[in-house]
Amino acid sequence: MLEDLQESIQKDLDLFDLICYVAWGQPPLTRKERADNVRKRNCFAKYGVAVRSVLDALLEKYATDGIENIEELSVLKLEPLKKYGSPKQIIDLFGGKS
Repeated sequence: MLEDLQESIQKDLDLFDLICYVAWGQPPLTRKERADNVRKRNCFAKYGVAVRSVLDALLEKYATDGIENIEELSVLKLEPLKKYGSPKQIIDLFGGKS
């Protein structure tokens, strides 16, 4: 049912945006549009270059693959994130797992 609804809207939406659109009439945003909005707000400016690069890579991964693919730590082993080091090295950039 959700796939049919998503297809009728003709946009690549996450479930969250689909529900907001149907239930509350919010304009639907694609994952790319949502990621671009985060970049425009410059939310990552307070972090160092390495952390910003990792966060930007995660945003890009979200835009192309969806939220499900970045919720697991295993995403840190995939391109383009693995170029920033091992999962432990990436986690350490953020001050540890917690």
